[in-house]
Amino acid sequence: MSQRSEDQELAARAANGDQSAFRALYRTHVRPVYWIAHGILGTATDAEDVTQETFIVAWRKLPSLDLVSDSLLPWLATICRFQAANRVRQQRRERAHTADAVDDALPSAVNLEEQVITAALAERITTAIGTLSMLDQEIFRLCATEGYAYQAAATELGVSHAVVRNRLSRVRTQLRDTVNESRDA
Repeated sequence: MSQRSEDQELAARAANGDQSAFRALYRTHVRPVYWIAHGILGTATDAEDVTQETFIVAWRKLPSLDLVSDSLLPWLATICRFQAANRVRQQRRERAHTADAVDDALPSAVNLEEQVITAALAERITTAIGTLSMLDQEIFRLCATEGYAYQAAATELGVSHAVVRNRLSRVRTQLRDTVNESRDA
């Protein structure tokens, strides 16, 4: 029978509940496991947490482990990569959830300012539309608000296609000027 490696011997003892054997495995492999975790996660805190989780999982799974290689490190590295991947997924979910919660719960000052500006602008546009002739108001309502084609609006109002097109162009220019004035104000 071939001689067992030190890791194989310590793993067999740890699998039977020998805590000192597990501590020896921990001391031997904690640094490489940490650096694997750090390489995946990028922060010392997360790497330390994942290293701890790796050894907790290893402690629980050692009784069912059949260590074929001389070193326990490849097995620990696999556990570590899975734990790190779980951490990355968890962080992404938390960031997405936190961002959604902040967006839903707290209206931003910019959003509030935009609402005030939009309300003021809408009031200025409504006032500008009120100064139009009745025909121009109807042309604007039919074409801009209700989506009528020029010819359909012309037929509805009893005027020519050209009258609708020219008057709507003038109304839009007037409203554009109103919008531009509010931006400059």
